Amino acid sequence: MNRPAWQREGREPDYRFSLANERTFLAWIRTALAVVGGGVLFRQFASGAGSHAMNLFIAIGITLLGGFMAIAAYRRWKSHEIAMRHERPLMTGWDLVALSTMISGIAIGLGVLLWPA
Repeated sequence: MNRPAWQREGREPDYRFSLANERTFLAWIRTALAVVGGGVLFRQFASGAGSHAMNLFIAIGITLLGGFMAIAAYRRWKSHEIAMRHERPLMTGWDLVALSTMISGIAIGLGVLLWPA
């Protein structure tokens, strides 16, 4: 299989760092799958809380968050690989802040929605 151009540039990093980066990527993917599953479960089992439209909106939001996490995982993995190949500092990005803000917002929203009346 042909490697992309960015994988042929720079110096091959120490395999331990590449494997650590890959493990982090897989942890993000595993979490993204769990979040997508949470959106599906919410849609299936939260029919008694709130209106149908609100439940659908929350379920879609949770599922989209899982998709966003998968995209962010790949982008972080790739940027870290490129940085290691060119001996540059690793990226610190907005994605961690955005993800934690969205997950916190969903958790607070669910807490308010599911609070016993």
